[in-house]
Amino acid sequence: MFTGLVADVGVVERIVPRQGGARLTLRPARLPVDELVLGESIACSGACLTVVERGGGLVSFDAVPETLARTTVGGWRPGAKVNLERALAVGERLGGHLVQGHVDAVGEVLRRVPEGQGARLTISLPPSIAPLVAEKGSIAVDGVSLTVATAGRDRFELALIPETLARTTLGQAAAGTKVNLEADVLARHVARLRAFEGLGAGDLARWGYAAEEKP
Repeated sequence: MFTGLVADVGVVERIVPRQGGARLTLRPARLPVDELVLGESIACSGACLTVVERGGGLVSFDAVPETLARTTVGGWRPGAKVNLERALAVGERLGGHLVQGHVDAVGEVLRRVPEGQGARLTISLPPSIAPLVAEKGSIAVDGVSLTVATAGRDRFELALIPETLARTTLGQAAAGTKVNLEADVLARHVARLRAFEGLGAGDLARWGYAAEEKP
């Protein structure tokens, strides 16, 4: 589990194909590589990957075919920059929102315009995730916890502050950039409940998602 607060930006050093998947080796800028534990989870631009090797300032992960096909990881090349976040430790402050590192879809930056000292991004919204994105709700974009400024049927907008632009890969995001999207975990469960025929307000109230209607 993560918070969507990026701790570092790493650079892809090399990619080695392995039985349909790949071993990815990154060089973090500030992340203490020697403190990482084999088997621990790291959010890499929003995709939860497991540490399989580390040392010499480098950390490696194995990506299976599913990850390469359903996230932007499959398009990474040496030199690509990657947002990095270690898993949330119990007792730490939750400054963003609960992020699982399970990418729902890949979107594309459609437009970027300056807005004050920051920037406004318009990103495409694939049909599979569109019902889960709401104005003023939370979304993780390349692993960054953000608030949705506006939401339409096929796109949404983000208002990015200078800090986000300076400390994450979104500072370089331009029209055509592909990004990993993860909807708020609660939105996923509510959508799943509503998918069952006959679901009503009373059911939602019983499961703790809404106040039960009074007669």
